[in-house]
Amino acid sequence: MDYRKLVEMVSAAKREALSSKLVDVILLSKNDEKMTGQLANTILYYWQHGTLMTESGLTALLEAAVLLEPDKTVEIFTALELAELAAEIKDAVVKA
Repeated sequence: MDYRKLVEMVSAAKREALSSKLVDVILLSKNDEKMTGQLANTILYYWQHGTLMTESGLTALLEAAVLLEPDKTVEIFTALELAELAAEIKDAVVKA
């Protein structure tokens, strides 16, 4: 799945809410053993620089959220009225 391509399709108006919700999913996940150290460090880097809402920051958050909690990630996209993107994520997870 091309996470960056999905993030590019998210409007600027929804990026802050998406970032916040993805951070919550990642922090509350009980599947933290699935996260690679490299991905965790990437997210930490973007957080420290205040750039989680940028394309690169959201791409890392999306990758982590799909890895840790794919169903909850789909729910977030659906709740933010990003149904087309939610369907793409769901299809990619099913195929994996």
